[in-house]
Amino acid sequence: MRIINLETAITTSEDAWADKRVHYRMHPANTPCFVTAGVDCAVLANNHVLDWGYAGLTDTLAALRAAGIGTAGAGRDASEAARPAILPLPNQGRILVFAFTMENAGTPRNWMATKTHAGVNLLPDFSEASVSRITEQIAAHKQRGDLVVASLHWGRHWGYDLEPGQQAFAHRLIDDAGVDLIHGHSSNHAKSIELHAGKLILYGCGDFVNDYEGISGHNEYGAHLALMYFLTINSDDGTLTDLTLVPLRRRHFRLSRAHEIDFCWLTEVFNREGRRFGTSVTRSNRDEFRILAR
Repeated sequence: MRIINLETAITTSEDAWADKRVHYRMHPANTPCFVTAGVDCAVLANNHVLDWGYAGLTDTLAALRAAGIGTAGAGRDASEAARPAILPLPNQGRILVFAFTMENAGTPRNWMATKTHAGVNLLPDFSEASVSRITEQIAAHKQRGDLVVASLHWGRHWGYDLEPGQQAFAHRLIDDAGVDLIHGHSSNHAKSIELHAGKLILYGCGDFVNDYEGISGHNEYGAHLALMYFLTINSDDGTLTDLTLVPLRRRHFRLSRAHEIDFCWLTEVFNREGRRFGTSVTRSNRDEFRILAR
């Protein structure tokens, strides 16, 4: 299954959200790009899906549904925003994708969906109440044999350090809420990878495609690089059996295989940042990394 965090609105709305510095959108006529890429689920719980107002969110949901792409994390009310994308598997199992965004990733508090108002599935913090809320949302939908993905838009856009309480929160989602994979995003560059109880935590997948080229000031994070994450999960217990990373170089809205110097730099970064989590990478062939865990 191919899952993305879609950090933009699909709309022609001109209703830019007031008091917001950056507004992202793409034209609905470009939605077939996602179909061509084989996207199964677009996560919408982030700090840009409402950039063009509630009309923009309505357009986004309609465009993705018309394309046959599942959505999670935003909706016409709180119930719809909390509902998972349900992706059926060939062996009759299912993947449930639950999506959440947080204020520490720049999502305005007043974007939270309510019983009577459209919006996103917003979490205020890493508290016990947030863990309980996620646990309840998962329990309302999970059936025997389901695998659960928690897709979280959390933390700052730049930097490798985690937010206070973020790691413990991730562990609680696996231990108590029944999450099998944490798909973390918000950081514009790849961050640390951890295995907890055999379950994968991606603290920050980094950007795949963006329009930041030419913006200076973040060269130390390898902002021109993107990664594809190919993983295999044991359908019996949700544990990770394989994770392969494919680095790409971004230029003029095109992605190409990373250069040798990029591989060397990413190897150093992943091994440096992975020490505290007991993970490292090894070059499996000319174009890929494999994750190792102690």
